[in-house]
Amino acid sequence: MTRARILVATHSPHKLRELRELLHPARASLISLDDLGIVGDVAETGATFEANARLKARAYAARSGLPTIADDSGLEVDALDGGPGVRTRRYAGENATDPENNAKLLATLAGLAPEERGARYVCVLALALPAEPFARGDGPIVVARGTCRGRIAAAPRGTAGFGYDPIFEPAAEPPGGRTLGLYSAAEKHAISHRARAARRMAKRIAARGW
Repeated sequence: MTRARILVATHSPHKLRELRELLHPARASLISLDDLGIVGDVAETGATFEANARLKARAYAARSGLPTIADDSGLEVDALDGGPGVRTRRYAGENATDPENNAKLLATLAGLAPEERGARYVCVLALALPAEPFARGDGPIVVARGTCRGRIAAAPRGTAGFGYDPIFEPAAEPPGGRTLGLYSAAEKHAISHRARAARRMAKRIAARGW
């Protein structure tokens, strides 16, 4: 039997790998934008993670003709009133690297005590079907959300993961404890924002027979 294909709306091999590990649908294969030769990005004009995830899921489902899962995720820092939020990936500039974003955040929070460095990772996954009336912008979309609470470390530690993982200490760690950059993949999948959202989304996918 031919396996169904579900498009993951990303060019990031890190994100695709994580979602394959976390969702692992029984009767479908997860493929990326690069696998389909889809270039460019959908402008993330939403004011929230959910708005951006819905926007990307609709756009790529309509473009590909495939069920599409879009992820929008990022970091909300208490001392920054929830920033960088939807600008997490572009915090240090439109084409900023992970080390540049990390360095800017550490500099911004310099001198703050551990209890003033609270933060949380947020992930919203949106699943859109190509048959829905996307042209009107009102097609039903399945959404799953996950969060991971912690704090921003005083300095980067570890090289595992990506994004802000080397400077994010999960809440279960004491100040100065391990960052997600020091966690194994299995340890991270047990608590991460994306893993929590994916576990909820996996149930929705299974319910559709994928």
